[in-house]
Amino acid sequence: MSTEFDNVFEDLQWRNAIAEATPGANEILAREKVTCYIGFDPTAQSLHIGNMVPIMGLVRMQQHGHTPIAIVGGGTGMIGDPSGRSEERPLLTPDQINENVQGIQRQLESFLDFSEESSNRAVVVNNADWLSKVSLIEFLRDTGKHFSVNTMLSRESVRSRMDRDTGISFTEFSYQLLQAYDFLRLFEERNCTFQMGGSDQWGNILGGIDLIRRVHGGTAASQDQQDLSRLEAADLPAHAMAYPLITTSTGEKFGKSIGGAPTLDPEQTSPYRLYQFFFNVTDPDAVPYLKLFTMLKREQIEGLEESVQTAPREREAQQTLAAEVTRMVHGDRGLEEAKRVTKALFSNDLRTLSARELRGALTEASHGMVRPVDLSGGITLASAVTVNGGGMISSTSELRRLVDQGAVKINGQVETDPLRQLTDEDFIDRQVMVVQRGKKSHDLIWLEPDAR
Repeated sequence: MSTEFDNVFEDLQWRNAIAEATPGANEILAREKVTCYIGFDPTAQSLHIGNMVPIMGLVRMQQHGHTPIAIVGGGTGMIGDPSGRSEERPLLTPDQINENVQGIQRQLESFLDFSEESSNRAVVVNNADWLSKVSLIEFLRDTGKHFSVNTMLSRESVRSRMDRDTGISFTEFSYQLLQAYDFLRLFEERNCTFQMGGSDQWGNILGGIDLIRRVHGGTAASQDQQDLSRLEAADLPAHAMAYPLITTSTGEKFGKSIGGAPTLDPEQTSPYRLYQFFFNVTDPDAVPYLKLFTMLKREQIEGLEESVQTAPREREAQQTLAAEVTRMVHGDRGLEEAKRVTKALFSNDLRTLSARELRGALTEASHGMVRPVDLSGGITLASAVTVNGGGMISSTSELRRLVDQGAVKINGQVETDPLRQLTDEDFIDRQVMVVQRGKKSHDLIWLEPDAR
């Protein structure tokens, strides 16, 4: 595998993708090929773009010859991770978790090499395979005895909840033990000696290393897991790295600016919306995100960094970022769709798009409904917009005024007659009509499927 850095630690360091690391982790990664893992809890059917930071970490580990394991937490998903939460997570049913596990596994296959011929092919495992089989007595006796409650209470995810009236349940309090146990099982069964995760997981990750050390000997077990930071690399049977919390240049949590992080599922977040999310990042964020979210080489990124300084209006860095991420998540076809939808919306050539693409692109549009019987009865555009459209435009007189100003477009074409009768030809794919007011305001009126 051809890489421009001597080892993956240097690669990640240049990309500002390391927040924490155990002593000697850099030396281990420079001289050995390790098996490493990251866990993904199946709290939803799809991963979101924030998950791409750890995913790209696994991708880079594999690129440098290390063997990646992705744990999809069918077992820990039954418990719920308290990290980053101000209150208890709602418990999911086993069927919901299994459905989420399958969806996440499919998405991971778009990033990692799972081919049989690969010498370091990726593996997906489900921790329900072992957590669902261990008995409570066995777990408390063999695993729980190695944990200090004082240390567990000191975790930020626990302390922040203890300060609230709702507190934290024993269920979520025990999550850190299960995560540590995962590392122990992978260490014993797959010779996995390296764990990665977000910086909010660092305490739990150290707990796993300490558990391995206590169970398998080595340097005398410490009473305080934080003492691991003072040990030499040779004293640690396993190692870890944590990725930083990604924020925008203004300090906002990454992915939250549009009311929730875009997902990696094209049915939830269309390729166009994903493309636009990254295309619209600010100049100060463009280069840091190119480092984190793409496989572009250093020379390419430094060239784009120069373009941000010398020709910011060209937005070359943002275009490249959007294209690279969209291709990685949705493939060449997804990127082609994103670019085509972008061009059609910019030029108002909406007839070239499908109803599905319009729904995925115009996610903030209001929606109305027209029935086939309304069309056969002779419904006018004015009635469809003001009545069936749920008040998109307040009245026929208001619509007349906007039409006279040339401010209304139907499916991208300037409207001239607000009282004309609609036909099914007004509905793209015989499904949807786009009502546009001004340059950016779009509403959708759907033609209800014929029940016959």
